[in-house]
Amino acid sequence: MASIIKTHEIGRKYVMGAEIINALKSVSIEINQGEYVAFMGPSGSGKSTLMNIIGCLDSPSFGQYVLNGHDVSDLTENELAEIRNKEIGFVFQTFNLLPRATALENVALPLVYAGYGKYDREEKALAALAGVGLGDRAHHKPNELSGGQRQRVAIARALVNDPSIILADEPTGNLDSKTSYDIMDLFQELHDKGNTIIMVTHEEDIAEYAHRIIRLRDGLVETDVINENVRRSETA
Repeated sequence: MASIIKTHEIGRKYVMGAEIINALKSVSIEINQGEYVAFMGPSGSGKSTLMNIIGCLDSPSFGQYVLNGHDVSDLTENELAEIRNKEIGFVFQTFNLLPRATALENVALPLVYAGYGKYDREEKALAALAGVGLGDRAHHKPNELSGGQRQRVAIARALVNDPSIILADEPTGNLDSKTSYDIMDLFQELHDKGNTIIMVTHEEDIAEYAHRIIRLRDGLVETDVINENVRRSETA
């Protein structure tokens, strides 16, 4: 299977006043197309820093990061933004929806930056909403939707550009247990369709949905194991 993400001894240092913080020390991982991976670790372990680098929101201080065959370690801000919009769909804990825009307008937003015309944007956004079970909520604003529905809108927005990778940062962090499991069932469906999913979570039961769990500690990979007990939909 083709490698979609490959990091070679990447590290990330931050200077805070007189102090140097090594958020990532030396991380080498490889993730193949179609994998479903969870990053876990305590606060300060480096999991969010690693997610930001993989998502091209940040660059490593040293080491090499190859995304879909392209070395993106030393790209400019503009080049990183272009890669992000083309290759990566983001799902955040706080949904990050525009409050005054409808679900349709929120989902269509990445297509504006990608240069699609209005008709094509609406068509693709409606299809993405239908794909997450919200075809009938296209004209509702975020405050007219439940937390679970808002996260589904965010997932539709992440999918609308047909990205290579879906990056989910604590995607159930603001949801109750039942809604969390519903959202994780949706991620499972997306993975079954061939999507590559990388998720950051601190919740063991949520990580159990992933097929591979990478645990970080003190800026290093502590363990990288295949999950033999993948949690499946309770309605399946």
